[in-house]
Parts: sequence; C-alpha cells; structure tokens
Amino acid sequence: MSALLEGLFNGISIGSVLLLAALGLAIVFGLMGVINLAHGELMMLGAYSTFVVQNIFKGFGSPLFDTYVLFALPIAFLVSGLAGLLLERGVIRFLYGRPLETLLATWGVSLILQQFVRSVNGLLVISLIVFCLLFFGAMTVLSRRLDWERIRNLAIGITLPLSLAIAGLLGYLLSFNPVLAKPWFSARNVDVTAPAWLRGGLPLPGFQMPYTRLFIIILTAICLLGTYWFLNKSSWGLRIRAVTQNRQMSACLGIPTNQVDALTFALGSGLAGVAGCAISFLGSVGPNVGQNYIVDTFMVVVVGGVGNLLGTIIAAMAIGVANYLIGSGTFALIFGSVAALKPLTDLFTFFSTTSMAKVMIFALIIAFLQFKPAGIFPPKGRTAEL
Repeated sequence: MSALLEGLFNGISIGSVLLLAALGLAIVFGLMGVINLAHGELMMLGAYSTFVVQNIFKGFGSPLFDTYVLFALPIAFLVSGLAGLLLERGVIRFLYGRPLETLLATWGVSLILQQFVRSVNGLLVISLIVFCLLFFGAMTVLSRRLDWERIRNLAIGITLPLSLAIAGLLGYLLSFNPVLAKPWFSARNVDVTAPAWLRGGLPLPGFQMPYTRLFIIILTAICLLGTYWFLNKSSWGLRIRAVTQNRQMSACLGIPTNQVDALTFALGSGLAGVAGCAISFLGSVGPNVGQNYIVDTFMVVVVGGVGNLLGTIIAAMAIGVANYLIGSGTFALIFGSVAALKPLTDLFTFFSTTSMAKVMIFALIIAFLQFKPAGIFPPKGRTAEL
C-alpha cells in the first residue's frame, strides 16, 4: 500500500509539472491556434532567470538567500512573458491562420534561443541594446511623419542595415575586453540550489514527501486558480474568451483583437517561465532543458481538449500518474502478487523503465484519440466549426 501511495504522490507531482508547463500552451493554442515549439525554450528562460536570481542572493548571506524563490518566480514570469511578447509582435502576428508556418517559425526561434543561451555575454547584450535603441528609436521618430506609409519601406531598408553595422562595430571594438567576452552560461548545465525550507521531506508511514514536489504542487494550484480567475472574472479575461469563441464578431464589437493576442501570448509565456522556475529545482538547467517537456506538454493539451482548463488538468494528472506507475515498476509490483495476473505482470515489467513507459503512454494516447480525436472535452459551438 505504501508503494502505491508513494507512486500516486510522485505521479501527481509529475502531473503538476506537466500541468504547469502545459497551462500556458493550452491558453495560446486554444485562442490563436499557434503551434509554439519555442514553449520549451520559454521555460528554459524562466529556469535561467531563477539561476541568476539565486546567484545574486548568494551574496546577501543565508537569511536572505532562503527568500530568493519569492523574487525568482515573478522575475521568471516577467522575463519569459516579455520574450513571448516580442515573439508574438515580431513573428507570430504575421502568421495567424497558417499553422505550418508558425510551427516552422517557432522551431527556428527555439534553436535561436538555445544558441543565445550558449553564447550570450556582455558584448552580445550591449550590441543588442544599441541595435534596439537605434532601430526602434528611429522607427518611432519617423512614424510620426505624415508621409510615413509612403517612406516606410525605404526607412526600414536604410535604418536596419545601418543599425546592425553600428551595433556590430561597437561589439567588435569591445571584443578585446576579456570580461565582456566571457560567456555567462555556455553550453554546460548549471544547478539551482533549493532554499533551506525546500530541502528534506514530510515523513509518512513507508515513504517521504519531498518538500520540493509539495511546493510545485501548491505552486501549480495557485497558478491554476489565478488563471481561472483571470479568464473568468476580469474584463480582459472576458475579451480573451470572446475572441476564442468568435474572433470576427469580437472585432466587430470593438474588442482589440491584436492586443488580446499579445496579452494572451505574454500570459502563456509567463506561465512557461514559472514552470521553468519550478523544474529548476528538479534537476540541472541547460540550453536543452525545455526540450525534455515540450512533447509531454503537447500531449497534455491534445488529450485534454484544446483550450479547456479542466481537460488539461485531467490529462496532465492522468499522464503523470500513469507515466510514473508504469516506469517505476509499481504496476508490475502490484500485479505480481496475484498469480492469475502473470501475463499482465510480465507486460508491465517489460515497460518498467522511463523510456519504455513513454512508449506505452504514447500507444495509449494514440488509441484514446481514435475514439476521442478532439480530446476529453472537445470544443463546442462555433469554435468546433473552425
């Protein structure tokens, strides 16, 4: 019994991580139909933000260091949210209604973000800041001209290469400074140290509940309640739900759909950053950390039903619990006590590794989608017709 309870707890904790990671993706995919393959890299940015905040608080000593998580969570939300906003404004908004193009574009962005983390240093940051100030500053000034629409392409054609040249020249001149040229993270993995109050676990008969996983479960519940309140009780949440149901009619009624898209993408990306902060306590953080979760999060969204929070919760918990109970051999141990269930025991013993458990979960999901292709809670009304 204790093995089953331990398996259920560990499965729920894994499901909580998947739910936290899939929450933002479910909102974005449900509203805009965007297949965002860079969602894992937004989680990675949240994890690295946590690592940076941790290093800053290490210099303040032990009492303040134990509070760094309270600052890392909002900072991870803001960093990933701003990155998502830039992604939506710079790439996604030109590709609405073209899911294949969004898939390819966000896959390219994910590769760029991975390489950015490997290569980022003081030179790159200074060059990017100078470029943004020159280019976007010039665009802001020139857009006030009355003939802006006529000279727009010419202005971009001149300002863009000029800003790139100045930023590149400045980066070259500063490249002789070894401090600025040193990579901040490089390709190696880094470790986030949990504060003292997250170490250890809650002892129970037969097993122990780690405080880290309890914290992730509570954090997931808070994010879920906050998202539910925002979508159902706030004015912007009402606008988001209206655009989800019927974009054209919402635009006719005066709802700024472009602002709704930007806000939704930023919210979903911010939740990915919070998920990145949570997973940083479970293992090392590296440029590829987001790739470990992107497939599972898409599975959760598809099985639960696009844009449905209740379906996302059920799917995340079911996949998390099943994945752990199969991969850890708990099912094989339970069925092994009954001689009549030996074929079933042999089956679960064969799949009792992490990689083989994923294979079995994939097979079960494929079988489930044959009967419920739109997920547990399929879209209803006009959304189902799109």
